[in-house]
Amino acid sequence: MSHPGRLENKVAIITGGGLGLGEGIARKFVHEGAKVLLFEINAANGSKVASSLGSAHALAFEGDVTKLDHWQSAVQTCIEKLGGLDIVVNNAGVVHNAQASTEVPEAEYERIMKINVSPLYQSAKAVHPHFKKQGHGVFVNISSISAPRPRPNLVWYAGSKGAVSAVTKGLAAEFAKDGIRCNAICPVAADTGMMASVLGGTDTEEGRAVVMKGIPLGRVANAVDVGNAACFLASEEAGFITGIELPVDGGRALQ
Repeated sequence: MSHPGRLENKVAIITGGGLGLGEGIARKFVHEGAKVLLFEINAANGSKVASSLGSAHALAFEGDVTKLDHWQSAVQTCIEKLGGLDIVVNNAGVVHNAQASTEVPEAEYERIMKINVSPLYQSAKAVHPHFKKQGHGVFVNISSISAPRPRPNLVWYAGSKGAVSAVTKGLAAEFAKDGIRCNAICPVAADTGMMASVLGGTDTEEGRAVVMKGIPLGRVANAVDVGNAACFLASEEAGFITGIELPVDGGRALQ
């Protein structure tokens, strides 16, 4: 006898769903019964993943997560084409090359803050009225283990993710009365295209070995790890959990 998925009949927006952790989250959500809208600035990436998941389960949406009108359009598209909206995963993000904090160009600092932090503001404005009206909804925001444990040379990235964690907790407290939960996931360095930047510009075996030495479970994170955590936090199993930062870090924060 087959059991319904953890996210059966749920509809989710996943930002940056066209590659990396976002793609892993989208695949897990669809596997667990959800329909997903892949909110992606790169239309080709979004379309590729949506096609592989099937039109009955996934829809690509080209948009910029820093723009309110794009968010409003994404919400409307979910309601009209997927039948509603229950979950928002703020996954899209960028990292700067690991380097001395005073050497990071100002334009890069501003890009990090804009892309990593402002989507939480825009998604709250665009989605909260819908969630409040229906009396339920979940935000899952992808932070980083560098938020609670910042390290040298990725300071501005850590600062942006510290903001993600603080905003998540603040909104959790504020939105709880409306039946809305907000949680953050804090992955360690993950096996995605961002690894090169984390290692200072080049993804090498030597560089990864240094990172892995600081992770007790002996490997970096991957898209499946983060997809599983996001699915749990978005599901009814986590119905009494709000305002947390969930480390998915192989024990990195213990070091």
